[in-house]
Amino acid sequence: MALVAHGQGAGDFASLRAEFALPESFPPQALAEAEVVAGDPLSCPGRRSDATDLPLVTVDPLGAKDLDQAVLLTRRGRRGFRVHYAIADVAAFVVPGGALDAEARRRGQTLYLPDGNVGLHPPMLAEQAASLLPGVVRPAVLWTLDVDAEGEPCAVRVRRAWVRSVEQLDHDSVAEALRAGTPHPSVAALPELGRLRRERAARRGALEPQVPEQRIRAEPEGGWALVRRLRHEVEEWNAELSLLTGMVAAKLMIEAGVGVLRTVPEAGDDAVDWLRRSARTLGVPWPDSAGVSEVLAELDPADPASLALHAATVRLLRGAGYTAFDGEVPESVGHGGIGSPYAHVTAPIRRLVDRFATEVCLAVTEGRDVPEWARRSLPELPRLMGLSDTRASRVERACLDQVGAWVLAERVGTTFDGVVLRFDATGSAEVFVRNPPVLVRCADVTVPEGSEITVRLTEVDVADRRMCFEQA
Repeated sequence: MALVAHGQGAGDFASLRAEFALPESFPPQALAEAEVVAGDPLSCPGRRSDATDLPLVTVDPLGAKDLDQAVLLTRRGRRGFRVHYAIADVAAFVVPGGALDAEARRRGQTLYLPDGNVGLHPPMLAEQAASLLPGVVRPAVLWTLDVDAEGEPCAVRVRRAWVRSVEQLDHDSVAEALRAGTPHPSVAALPELGRLRRERAARRGALEPQVPEQRIRAEPEGGWALVRRLRHEVEEWNAELSLLTGMVAAKLMIEAGVGVLRTVPEAGDDAVDWLRRSARTLGVPWPDSAGVSEVLAELDPADPASLALHAATVRLLRGAGYTAFDGEVPESVGHGGIGSPYAHVTAPIRRLVDRFATEVCLAVTEGRDVPEWARRSLPELPRLMGLSDTRASRVERACLDQVGAWVLAERVGTTFDGVVLRFDATGSAEVFVRNPPVLVRCADVTVPEGSEITVRLTEVDVADRRMCFEQA
């Protein structure tokens, strides 16, 4: 049962927004530009093919309005699958060098707070004119990917098109329909292709640590609860479509010698050896011939020792950033977590870099020069996205800590069950408390990583979002 924060102050994130100087609105000039293009999405400039006959559907969290992607999966007999993946064409609405473009560069990405989003683009675009809402014609960038029977892409086409989603689905409704044997025809092949792509991910050495994820839930009676977020199997399969598209996009840009990639350095041998030693200490089996991804795939994340090893694996994925190039391709272009070069192209409503990377891919596949407005911006994108990612991470952490402090404010002296995930350089332990699901630091812990532990809450400072625990 989730613990719920009620009472005065619980639910007010205004001070947090002020602390991080989050914008409350868009500049008048940016809104004016958005109003002009949002009034009639069908008037977007540029040549497009008509793909409104494709029965595309969106699959997103329940209640989502900023719909970036719509999909149609078909089987190609024994030869594999065809993936039609329509991505909102945000570039059709944003004038390069205009006020809206400048504001998007300042923001970098949409920030999701419990009491409302701080959007990359105004709601009239993000949730209406540019969003791939069901039953309306929208401009999109349509990726058509042929995937062979082994799950590998073998052909790609990228074009601007008019599309019309026929239905808005969510993860739960897709899962329920699959269990009932009545899936929507457009995603009936999702389990087969999703599993195939996840098998390929393990083979190429992709790392996906299953660390405890916290989620803030608004309660019907008011207040907030912290709950553990369990990733939906349908969500994992759906994510594979985005990963597939991003890997194909990266390959296109590398071959053309121009673009911007999402990069994470591969873990060195010393880091992997350290993780092997951690597994041995935790009592987690690690066959000599197995790679990190193969070991993680066999673990039950609910097991305390396995949970600690997953948390330790996060250390292998340090140094995430963006790499832009124009001419000479950098030596290091891989993404250590994915096991392949990768680019962000599937969420342009919510993330700045996707608009530019998509424009590069369109130009490359059409055999024309990359538009100057996009090419000129490439060197600046790693810095802008780095600042944005840092801000987003800090805001998310602050929201979780704030709700955690609200939830626990009246429970000083109470003991909680948890798992020791890891120790830092100072000797403090990171402990995952099971209910409410909070990640806390605890000094003077006497049990090793991977151990179950009982901790006592000794102090809560709601204003500073601080919770202090000790081993009970």
